[in-house]
Amino acid sequence: MSSRLESTFHECVVQGIIETQHVEALEILLQGLCGVHRERLRIHELCLKSSPNLGNGTSEFWLVSDLEQPEPTWTVRHIGGAMRGAGADQISVLVRSVAESRVSKNALRLFYALGYRLDHELLRVGFSFHFQRGAQITVTVSSVNKMLKLHAIDEAVPVTPGIQLVEVTAPASGENYTEVVAAITSFCEHLAPLLHLSKPGVLTGVVPTAAAAAASLMSDGGGTIL
Repeated sequence: MSSRLESTFHECVVQGIIETQHVEALEILLQGLCGVHRERLRIHELCLKSSPNLGNGTSEFWLVSDLEQPEPTWTVRHIGGAMRGAGADQISVLVRSVAESRVSKNALRLFYALGYRLDHELLRVGFSFHFQRGAQITVTVSSVNKMLKLHAIDEAVPVTPGIQLVEVTAPASGENYTEVVAAITSFCEHLAPLLHLSKPGVLTGVVPTAAAAAASLMSDGGGTIL
């Protein structure tokens, strides 16, 4: 397995869910806020976990491929622990370490040879926005699908039918993460009529005002809320 473009960084992230029937309204809102065109999203993800005989702790890696690219490549991604301490507990954005590296297409075979196993496999389908607003922010809206058979992308079915995942992320460093957190927090306030965004793992559910906000956005193209 060859690797290149290795990088290690901090990532600020919040997540939320939205009913599929309101996704079009969210897209209208995001288009107005971001000022850029959306990009189609079709990401194949494989979660690999180490076997017990590889050590006391379980390690986890993600193999990720963007199927929208003309020639899809693979990236291995390791998500480290979240920042801890009083400062981390007081903010609504998760700050975690991430390591990424481009790898060749035989990476899965090598991980198997090293004793890793495929824990689960996902296909995320939707769209994303990439823009600068106090930080390099990425917003993804996607349906999360599971494979019924190994690598059977065309047979993937939604994990939660009628619900889509919204994720807002931005890279940061140990020196500027407070500014990045502030940028994400400020941006997410504009999405509050449609969805709640919080640290991954914190379940907030759908927003009661989403239907009314979506109707307003659909009727005037986003002008009222913006």
